[in-house]
Amino acid sequence: MKKIFFVSSLIIVFLFSGIALGRIGGGDIVFTPEKAKGVKFSHDFHAKDLGIPCQKCHPSLFTTKEKDKPVKMVEMYQGRSCGACHNGKEAFAAKGNCSKCHK
Repeated sequence: MKKIFFVSSLIIVFLFSGIALGRIGGGDIVFTPEKAKGVKFSHDFHAKDLGIPCQKCHPSLFTTKEKDKPVKMVEMYQGRSCGACHNGKEAFAAKGNCSKCHK
């Protein structure tokens, strides 16, 4: 009986760790600026679909949602926050493409 319980436990742990390992990122994060439409950031799109490693943004650009401070668009245009990549060279430019993020 102990052997069956042990093997069952191992299978359950294996299944759940496989699910956890298959997931990349922290899900979607919704930013709600005061004077603009909200922005939904998808970790899965950036990390999984585009293959951007987590270390590219964490912790240099972003720590956690709770610790991050709101960034004004003018700061983004200067390379802060999302603007570090959304500069027209690495990814579409933040400036002039408002509706790509603000939906």
